[in-house]
Amino acid sequence: MRHPRELGAAEVSSFLSSLAVEGHVSASTQNQALAALLFLYRDVLRMPVGWLNTLVRAKRPARVPVVLTREEVRRVLARLKGRPTALIAGVLYGTGMRLLEALQLRVKDIDFGANQITVRGGKGDRDRRTMLPERLKGPLLQHLAEVRTQHERDLEQGAGWVELPGALGLKYPQAGREWGWQWVFPAGRGYVEPRSGQRRRHHLHESAMQRAFKEAVRASRIAKPASCHTLRHSFATHLLDSGYDIRTVQELLGHRNVETTMIYTHVLNRGGLGVKSPADSL
Repeated sequence: MRHPRELGAAEVSSFLSSLAVEGHVSASTQNQALAALLFLYRDVLRMPVGWLNTLVRAKRPARVPVVLTREEVRRVLARLKGRPTALIAGVLYGTGMRLLEALQLRVKDIDFGANQITVRGGKGDRDRRTMLPERLKGPLLQHLAEVRTQHERDLEQGAGWVELPGALGLKYPQAGREWGWQWVFPAGRGYVEPRSGQRRRHHLHESAMQRAFKEAVRASRIAKPASCHTLRHSFATHLLDSGYDIRTVQELLGHRNVETTMIYTHVLNRGGLGVKSPADSL
């Protein structure tokens, strides 16, 4: 019960060590505690934190990602009844996007002529392009036709606004009601933005898709702890299994370093050399 000003590197190190040794917390929890202490000393107490920056951070252990087989993907997609959950799952598996990246797609980001989708502001705030699967073009066009009808109804009622990135709303005051800026997967209900008074729609919340996917996995009797992100892992693994080079997969996933993509070679159970177990030759 001493004031933090009276404590230093020794006490902080002891506290962080006790989290791991006595509390058996994960590396991410330990790093979160260290980040909180950094904020406390640097931004609240306004104390120099040079000694705190030198503390060794715990490293997260490498884990092999959960991957569904092609047959398991088919079973899960078949259990996702009705749009837009089935369509979103198809986009996740067909493009390798993260869940939030798919939910934040705007109408203008889908290029049906070039068969590609532009992912805006992905991880690391970087844009990238990925393919538009042929089998999704028809369902997406039908879905967008329904979304456009809904948007036109909203416009007639004085609504139809969406949130714009950055300061674009100031530069283009009417852009928030234009069709190209609308969400591909809008929420069912609107809301009133308090500062501007605009009646907007947000994109579908990720929890709705996560809940639907979890129920589909359970109904498919798949024992793997699969989540929406598992479709991204499955996308990468199945591409490598089909013979595509790892650099191509790296670009499609938006990984900054190819070593991040290399984990999927381990999931394939063939590594870089395609090693075959001696047990298979008995």
